[in-house]
Amino acid sequence: MRATWRPTCSARSSAASIEHKESNVERHQEPDTGKPAEHRFTRRVALVNGITIMTILVLAAIWFAYDALLLVFACILFAILLYELAGTVHRRLHIGRNAALAAVVAALLLVFGIGGWLMAPQIGEQADKLGAAVPDALQRFRAAMEEQPLLKRLMASVPSPEQMQKQLGQLVPNAGLFFSGLLGAAGNAVIILFVGIYFAAQPHIYIDGFITLIPPRKRARAREVMDELGRTLSRWLLGKAASMLLVTILSAAGLALLGVPLALILGLIAGLLDFIPYLGPLMAGVPAMLIAFSHSPQQALYVLLLFGAIQLAEGYLLSPLIEKRTVSLPPALTIVMQLLFGALFGMAGVALATPLTAVLAVLVTMLYVQDVLKDPVRTPSEKHD
Repeated sequence: MRATWRPTCSARSSAASIEHKESNVERHQEPDTGKPAEHRFTRRVALVNGITIMTILVLAAIWFAYDALLLVFACILFAILLYELAGTVHRRLHIGRNAALAAVVAALLLVFGIGGWLMAPQIGEQADKLGAAVPDALQRFRAAMEEQPLLKRLMASVPSPEQMQKQLGQLVPNAGLFFSGLLGAAGNAVIILFVGIYFAAQPHIYIDGFITLIPPRKRARAREVMDELGRTLSRWLLGKAASMLLVTILSAAGLALLGVPLALILGLIAGLLDFIPYLGPLMAGVPAMLIAFSHSPQQALYVLLLFGAIQLAEGYLLSPLIEKRTVSLPPALTIVMQLLFGALFGMAGVALATPLTAVLAVLVTMLYVQDVLKDPVRTPSEKHD
């Protein structure tokens, strides 16, 4: 009996001691498990509050200083164009990148300086005549349309030349990027030129400075996004520059052959407005058609056919070739974004809507579709490699 009883008691005592130790361990662990959970919850709340405050501050900065931000974005676009051109010269001529950038800037200044010096009197004279010819042409167009009973009611809703001039004057503050008026346009051009050169000369300083604001574990991904933005915008800019040059030459030459007055300034306007896809060519064709209509309706029809042929050639021949090596955006998305940015930021928003849309496309593709949804889609530049 004693032999059987002692092991049982020892087993019970050992089991009781084990249970006692486990209960002590659990009591000691209970407060430790609660603290990390509470700490994690506090961190999440602080993170959400911080993100919310930063979002509000960013939106407020965009709303109150959008003109300065658009000017900075234009400087970045010009810097990307200079950097890409300098890279091409660097690879072809096997010279240093800074020397290549200096050569590109000198060539651009030489071309535009000599061209401006040679054509400045003619451009200035035609610009003055254009400012007086468009209201007169619009008045003649209204008078001719009012002779037609079916079009008379429609022309009643069209504003008079005085009203149109007043509305255009009200749009002038929103037409520029930061400064308004003629001197403001020159000031914007000087800022874009010098800041763009500084950005293009040492881009890594500014990129590395921005990357340091990102948490260390996300810096590699942030650098990938920055590289993709640079590739996408550089390809789009090179393609658009080629398209603008071609439209300028074809428009000026075609209008001159048709005998339309002010062909040079109208061709320059068509080339500059070609920077704005879809809406730009429509805006450029209106003054040309009005001036041609003031001479004869037949000449206005020829101008309409000329601009239609140029846009067909650009849309079905040049643009597909460019988009094979650059980035293509859906037409409906581009027009909607132009209307949206135009309503928010004025004419400068319309002009920069397409590159801003390309930036948003890259950010959504890489930061949301790839990183959040884990969908390995190709980026805009990879689609055309």
